[in-house]
Amino acid sequence: MHIWRSTSAHPGPAPSTPGARDRRRRSRRAGTLVALLGVAALLVSACSSGGTAKPAGHPAAGAALAALPRSTPAALTPYYEQKLSWRACGVPGFQCATLKAPLDYADPDAGQTRLAVARKKATGPGERLGSLLVNPGGPGGSAIAYLQQYAGIGYPVDVRAHYDMVAVDPRGVARSEPVECLDGRQMDRYTQTDFTPDDEKEVGELVDAYKRFAEGCGADAPGLLRHVSTTEAARDMDLLRAVLGDEKLAYVGASYGTFLGATYAGLFPDRVGRMVLDGAIDPSLPARRMNLDQTAGFETAFRAFARDCVRRADCPLGDEAKNVGTNLKAFFKKLDARPVPTGDADGRKLGESLATTGVIAAMYDEGAWPALRDALNSAMREDDGSGLLALSDSYYERDADGRYTNLMFANAAVNCLDLPSAFSTPDEVRKALPAFEKASPVFGEGLAWATLNCAYWPVAPTGQPQRIEARGAAPILVVGTTRDPATPYRWSRALSHQLSSARLLTYDGDGHTAYGRGSTCIDRTINTYLVRGKAPAQDKRC
Repeated sequence: MHIWRSTSAHPGPAPSTPGARDRRRRSRRAGTLVALLGVAALLVSACSSGGTAKPAGHPAAGAALAALPRSTPAALTPYYEQKLSWRACGVPGFQCATLKAPLDYADPDAGQTRLAVARKKATGPGERLGSLLVNPGGPGGSAIAYLQQYAGIGYPVDVRAHYDMVAVDPRGVARSEPVECLDGRQMDRYTQTDFTPDDEKEVGELVDAYKRFAEGCGADAPGLLRHVSTTEAARDMDLLRAVLGDEKLAYVGASYGTFLGATYAGLFPDRVGRMVLDGAIDPSLPARRMNLDQTAGFETAFRAFARDCVRRADCPLGDEAKNVGTNLKAFFKKLDARPVPTGDADGRKLGESLATTGVIAAMYDEGAWPALRDALNSAMREDDGSGLLALSDSYYERDADGRYTNLMFANAAVNCLDLPSAFSTPDEVRKALPAFEKASPVFGEGLAWATLNCAYWPVAPTGQPQRIEARGAAPILVVGTTRDPATPYRWSRALSHQLSSARLLTYDGDGHTAYGRGSTCIDRTINTYLVRGKAPAQDKRC
């Protein structure tokens, strides 16, 4: 389940102007909401400065990610010296190209993978600062979709004036030789699988669903599946930096994109430019601890929703915040026994799994809470599950014609390669259920079972938990939101303690990530850093 790194496709959970905010929310279907996946493995404020001294030692034991040699191996020289052929790509103002990368960096002659790249050139006036690479998270979110739908048109004018805005879909994602696992009808069945099994029969059905999903991915891309790790994607980013002619990498990554950016910094500390890591992940954690932290993060966000809900006349979950979770769980139990109609053209009904996913999806952004209340009212009082189904579909990136993007497939492929599975057997999950249910009485059971998906993956993991220090890197801005559901605030603090040059920028608020979400303090601090290169002298709180 590692969310941010959302844990993958499991059968269940896993802006300054109104216009810009709407664009951002739409883009988050391929960006920050993507983070939620990791969790399930599959899930204008006042600003003040204050220094928090970094601890003498790092919070996590174990080895740190080692930097790669500064010199480029001869076998990689042709990749570093390739020329991109830019072309129009259907969206006015944007250009697209294809970057070639070695499938296996340990054996560059063993084949290539082709990566989709897009850019929007700096608008001026003023000095061009080079390229600003953006990644919205996931893993599995399309960076190109994020660029074209939000970053390239919605980032602050001053940032877009000085930078070419650039995105690359990581290997296996969206336009970069996407991993595919199930067709639309198969995914419909998968997303409706009961991920809170009540007996051995339902446990068997859940395990079978995970196995079919894994087998589909393995059959589609057996070679590529071994080479979609975050480390390899970070090395692809360095190829792109060189090909674009930039001495240093300027980068903004959200959610899982922070893990990708931190990995780059650890591998190439001397090539780090202005780097923003928003909604950070702690790379030192094993999968089980990460999943527990994320489960607790969703509970924190849900309690904030509950406190807000009971103050509203249309709250369908009671008038006391302490009872909201109990009432919601009772509703989920009713759906488990009797799903309600949705009016869906493909005949899908709203059962417990789809309803839970819809609720979790709304935890990413407090702006979705009114829609969630409406959806719950319709489902609980009118037997109309269409609203919660729509929220669930947005999470899974399913369109009205029953087609899914490859978000969930890429999410699992990367997560299951990056870390060993939290659990290997259903019995191990059962033993851990009390800890998960303590972390979240509402979501704990489902998120615990969601961690099992990587146990059946056709490719053995190549990664492991490790600290990232990036010694010698330029100042890196780590951004954390105090009530972030998908990437708990403690992860941002931990990463800022690990990175030798980090400054921690804290947003005291709700929702997943902070940049472009309405805090003048956060936005001004990040914009000043990106455009002028001026990082806060010490940790800062907004």
